[in-house]
Parts: sequence; C-alpha cells; structure tokens
Amino acid sequence: MVEMGRMNSKGRTDSDTVVVGVVNPLQGPLGIIGPSAQLCAELAAEEINRDGGILGREVRLAHIDGGAQVHTVRAEVLELAMAGRIQALAGVHTSTVRESLASAIGGSIPYIYNSLYEGGERRPGVFVTGETPETQLLPAMTLLSGERRISRWALVGNDYVWPRGTANTIRGHLATTGSGTLVDEMYVPLGTADFSATLDRLERSSATAVVVLLVGQDAVEFHRQYAERELDAKAVRLTPLMDENMLLAAGDHSCRDLYVGAGYFSSLCTSDSLDFVGRYARRFGADAPVVGTMGESCYEGLHLLAALARAAGTLDVNVVNALSNSLVYQCARGVQRLDAGHTAPVTYLAEADGFDFNVLTEMTPVPLG
Repeated sequence: MVEMGRMNSKGRTDSDTVVVGVVNPLQGPLGIIGPSAQLCAELAAEEINRDGGILGREVRLAHIDGGAQVHTVRAEVLELAMAGRIQALAGVHTSTVRESLASAIGGSIPYIYNSLYEGGERRPGVFVTGETPETQLLPAMTLLSGERRISRWALVGNDYVWPRGTANTIRGHLATTGSGTLVDEMYVPLGTADFSATLDRLERSSATAVVVLLVGQDAVEFHRQYAERELDAKAVRLTPLMDENMLLAAGDHSCRDLYVGAGYFSSLCTSDSLDFVGRYARRFGADAPVVGTMGESCYEGLHLLAALARAAGTLDVNVVNALSNSLVYQCARGVQRLDAGHTAPVTYLAEADGFDFNVLTEMTPVPLG
C-alpha cells in the first residue's frame, strides 16, 4: 500500500491529494486478473492527473489486496476510511467482498464497484460499472438457445453469492419464458482445483449447454479438465466471466465451443476500445499483462469517480448520490449513462478463438420478469 501523511514527489501535502482505495485481488482464485487491473488503475490515475486531478487535487492510489480473507480486507478498508486516509473506494473483487465493504463503510465515501455481479445493489453511495445477468448472461442464453437449439442447461459455479444469486435469476427467466430447463446445479468452494466429481455429473447429465460461474483460476482449471474429458463435444459452455488473461492461462485447446457474454473485450474494434488498448500498450509495453475485461472495468471505475466529482463539485456522498440516475461519461466502452447507480453498457457475445475472443454480435438486455 502507498504510504500516507508525507509530502509527495511534487511537494504537495496530503491536503492536495485525493486518495482512492483500490481493492483488486493479488492472491486467490481471482488473483490471475489482479496485475492487469492494477496497471489499468495506474493508467486511469495518470490520465486523470494529467487532466487536472479530482477537484483540482492529485489522485493517489492506496492498493488493498482484495484476494485476502474478507475480514482482513474489511478491517483494512474500514481503518483507512475512518481515519480519513482514503476519500473513495474502487476495484474489481467478489460480491462477498463488496457486501462486507459496503456494510463497513456505510455510505461514508463513494464506492465504485467494478465487477460483474448478480445484481440488486441499491445502497446509497455505491456505483456499479459491471454487468448484471439481464444485460449479460440472459441475452447470451437466448441467442444460444436459438442458434444451437439448446433447452437443457447445467450450471457449475463457486459456492458464494454471485453464482447462487445468478442461478436464481436464470431459473426465474427460464420458468417465465418457458425457453428451457436448468437440469442440474453444482457448486464448489473457491479455490477448487479438482473438478472430477463435477465432470462425472456433467458426463451423465442430459444438458447440452453449461453455464460456468467460476472465478479466475478455478475457471481455468475447470475448462482444462472439461476439454481433457472431451466434453466440449457434448455440451457448449457459456460464461459471463472469462477475462483475456484467464483465456491465455487455459489455452486454446481448452476453450473450444466456449462463449462469453460481456460489456468489453480487448478485441473490440471500436475507436474508444482501440484508443484505450493503444494507450495501455504504450504505457506498459509488450510484456505487460494482457489488458482485459476485468482490467478495463477497474480503469473505468476511476474515470467514473472523476466524472462524478466533476459533475457534483464534491466527493460528499449525499451530493454525489444525486447523480445516480443522470450522469453521462465516456470510457473505453464508449458513452455510458448511470441508471440507479449502475451503468447500462452495450454487451456482446463472443466466442473463444485461440488466444483471443471473436466478437459475434451485440446483445439486447432481457427484462426480468
């Protein structure tokens, strides 16, 4: 973590800075996306500072390991927030961490949550840039149901709030639309490396498609073992979480017939995305971690914070929260608008293609029943 309470390199005191606590995973299953997210946060802070900072103050980052035990992350953030050593919070981390942090800080500072998640976050002062099932997963299921004639789905997920909450949404959607059946659900602890029992069940299952709600390295291990069993010949896979760094780790042989729904891919050929990828490459070089879906989310979160402060003229949560339904800003995903504290991004369906994603089509959100 950065040190506080000292003069910075430009001779300014801490009263001349805005310190943002950035909670990205540096260990655990999601740690595979941490290095990219960290660099994207640094790039955003540098760009914001070149543009005058936040409220005319230099942005500094306090890096907090979001992959540590939840109680450890909570205690560290709470200590910093209560002491006034961070003025805002952002980052990519699990919903379990989000629930704990949002409860701990109680709306005392702006909290920009950057991960895709199960939906339903409405606490004042929390702003969400990540996708939710109705914008990301349900449209992808609808498209694949039509194109691949899929009506029987299985689900494999980690055993915590995001996969289970998303499963509830999927069940409700299938029941309401009559478009299919969730024939099996399997949950494993975070940090699972051996999926033998899960794959045995999938081999016996009547499902012709599998929704994968696994995090980071867990997903990498699952996809490798799935391919080794040659189950890709039996059932396609669909996931809302397959960062480019995860794809590289899994290997192209592990990702045949794997579809991903997301609001951003580094292979998107839009001017905003190409500019962003180019700036990242120029700043960090060819050997840097691949800029991916999760890293872009962290980058966007810091720019959203700057846009909120600019529009509100303050970081006071009560004032900033009034912008939850009106703020418009620009990022690597193009122009975004807040609705109930959430962005409503355009989302895409892509297919894993070697070590990259082939973006197939733009998707239309599916209203929840």
